[in-house]
Amino acid sequence: MSAYGWVILCSFIGPFLLSFDKKVAFYRSWRYLFPSLLLVGIAFLMWDELFTRIGVWGFAPKYLAGIYLGHLPLEEVLFFLVVPYNFTFIYLVLQAYFPRIKTKFLGKGFKWLIGVSSLMMVLFYGGGQFFFSTLDTYNYYTISAALVAFILTILAHKKAWYSDFVFSYLVCLIPFFIVNSILTGSITDDPIVWYSEQHIIGWRMGTIPFEDLFYNYDLLLPLTWLFYFFRGKEL
Repeated sequence: MSAYGWVILCSFIGPFLLSFDKKVAFYRSWRYLFPSLLLVGIAFLMWDELFTRIGVWGFAPKYLAGIYLGHLPLEEVLFFLVVPYNFTFIYLVLQAYFPRIKTKFLGKGFKWLIGVSSLMMVLFYGGGQFFFSTLDTYNYYTISAALVAFILTILAHKKAWYSDFVFSYLVCLIPFFIVNSILTGSITDDPIVWYSEQHIIGWRMGTIPFEDLFYNYDLLLPLTWLFYFFRGKEL
C-alpha cells in the first residue's frame, strides 16, 4: 500500500469501527451522510482537479499507488470520503457524550473571526493584484479558500447548528494537524502533497499551509448543512 494510502486507512479505521457504538450508532445516520458526501465530494473533486491541472498543488508519485481519476490519485479521491466521514462521526460523538457544552458564544465569536480574517485575505491577497503592480504572485489557493469561507459564513452563521459545527471543527483541528502535517512532509523526505509557493501566502503551521484552515472549513460546513437537510431538519 502507498504511503498516502496508509494515512487514509489509519485515519478511517478508528471512526469506522466506532460507528457501531450503541450510544452514537453512527451507522444509522449513513443514509443521510452518503448523499451529503456525494454532493460535497463532487464539488471538491472538481476544485481539486482544476487546481491540480494548473499547478496550484500536486502529489509526489513515489507515495502513491499509481491509480488516477483524471489528474487525481485514488488516495486523494478517498480523502474526500474519509475526512468528511470522520468529521461527521466526531460531530455526533460530541453531541452524544457532551450534550451540556454550551457552544452559542463560541459560534458567535468564531463567525466574526473567520468572517473578518477570510475577507481580509481576499482583499489583501486578491485585491492587491489589481492595485500593486509589483505583486507577482497569484495566490489562487488563498483567494478561493478564503472567499468560499467568507460566503459560507454569511450564509450559515444564523443556522441553529452552526455553533455546534464550530465546536466540532475546532476539536477536529487536532487530527487535522496530525494528518495534514504528514501529508505535507513532516515525516517524509518530500511532501506527499505539495503546494506551489506562487499560489499561497507562505504562512505555514509547521509544514501545513495556512490556507488549509479555510479549505477544511469550506469542506465541512456545507457537509454539515446537507447532513441536516437530508435528516429533514434543515431548509
